[in-house]
Amino acid sequence: MRHKVAGRLFSRTANQRKALLRGLVSSLFEHQRIETTVAKAKAIKGIAEKLVTFGKRGDLHSKRMVMSYIPNRTVMSKLFSEIAPRFADRNGGYLRIIQTRQRVNDRAPMAIIEFIDYEDLKMKTSAKEGEKKTEKKAPEKKTAKPKKENLKAAPKAKKETEEKPKKSRAKKTAE
Repeated sequence: MRHKVAGRLFSRTANQRKALLRGLVSSLFEHQRIETTVAKAKAIKGIAEKLVTFGKRGDLHSKRMVMSYIPNRTVMSKLFSEIAPRFADRNGGYLRIIQTRQRVNDRAPMAIIEFIDYEDLKMKTSAKEGEKKTEKKAPEKKTAKPKKENLKAAPKAKKETEEKPKKSRAKKTAE
């Protein structure tokens, strides 16, 4: 019996399990929201929350601790610069798990794991994109139209060059 043995094994060796969890955590930090099985989501929730707490501290030791678990520097810098400051006045509970469906292939229960403020971020980014689109449309400048004579002359020149090789080929085949 497995009395007082914590953690999920996922039918993998220790190295495979560690690589799986590291990949899931780094993709969670990169995309802010991922869909995975419920068991994997529960397994990475504690790990990810500890890393966010390290990100809130922000000292050299905490950066080295995060780097030992997530070797991707861009994801680590995103954790320290974007994610951790959002939760500066929160003591924990940075993630939520939402059960969604059962996977078609093997009927495994699926879940979405995301940061608590993911919906707020999504609304802010969509509002900013909407503002950028309206800003781009407003300062339209009308440019002077090119003269019609120049436009008509260019296609005629192309037609003449296209016709000449055709005639020369026809003459060679006739001889």
